[in-house]
Amino acid sequence: MLKQFTGTYARRLMWPGLVLVALIVVNIAFTGFGFLTPEIVDGRMSGPFVTVLRNSVPLLMVALGMTLVIATKGIDLSVGAVYAIGAAVAVQYLATGSQNSLGSVLVAIALGLGVAAVIGAWNGTMVSVFGVQPIIATLIFMIAGRGVAQLITGGQIPNVADSSPFVNLGRGEILSIPLPIIIGVAVCAVLMVATRRTAFGVLLESVGGNPKASRLAGIRAREMTILVYLICGLLAGLAGIISAANIGGADANNGGLWIELDAILAVVIGGTALTGGRFYLLGTVFGVVIIKLLEVTIINVGLSSQWQFTAKALVVFAVALLQSPQFRTWLTKPFQKKAVAA
Repeated sequence: MLKQFTGTYARRLMWPGLVLVALIVVNIAFTGFGFLTPEIVDGRMSGPFVTVLRNSVPLLMVALGMTLVIATKGIDLSVGAVYAIGAAVAVQYLATGSQNSLGSVLVAIALGLGVAAVIGAWNGTMVSVFGVQPIIATLIFMIAGRGVAQLITGGQIPNVADSSPFVNLGRGEILSIPLPIIIGVAVCAVLMVATRRTAFGVLLESVGGNPKASRLAGIRAREMTILVYLICGLLAGLAGIISAANIGGADANNGGLWIELDAILAVVIGGTALTGGRFYLLGTVFGVVIIKLLEVTIINVGLSSQWQFTAKALVVFAVALLQSPQFRTWLTKPFQKKAVAA
């Protein structure tokens, strides 16, 4: 396990890791070492980098689910809509009931996650049972899902009072550590253990690498695919609920808008190939932090927010080139010739 991590994993994580370090250095250069140093304010850990990590959690949830789906050679474009639906179901339930009851809050969260999981399972069924191409199957709910979220909220933005226990999911803390960060670490840990310490990860890579051979080998590829899309939907719903708890409301129009593209970017930056098979959850974590850190860096260096999309594209372009063995060979070729001549 350690040998595998120091081999393939280290090579895959090296370039995203260097980009992450470079962005941190740039922020320190423009704002000082206070950017990286956490401080305790009113019993809660805070600071610029802590804020980046806390704001990364919803995207992290979506990107982790997207990594598993891409590992099966699929794609899920509906995660943004599922994000909005999960938030809409939970907040609308609380808005029409008792917001300060812990029981009502738990029921609201369960309803939001349940609906998101059902949508994910439906996407998986469309792909694995009915043979619909993943991009088409999930595009349907990408378009229709946001309309469903608007129907649930009646076109309004339902709110939750600050006194409700629900908002602690996005604003609370445990031992001074923001609760969203704890949730993010816990979900990462569970998925990494499930995919690297059990047969689930091997079966997943097998299904993504060669679905036909997997079926002939006796692997239940259809059930695996449905399960993976279900997990992806569940995590997208969780992301929406955490964001809704943070802002105290569910915006069906803008909640999770274009988050599917950021999630795919994070997966690509993290070294997972869109062709399926091998996947790197830790690389996706790096990719998510890079994207969120990039948004802050643009502000700290004095650029306008219009640079955000261009900067993301440039970073993805640079990381993709650096991860390409052919590009690295071409880049170092002149130096190798000089070394041979000497």
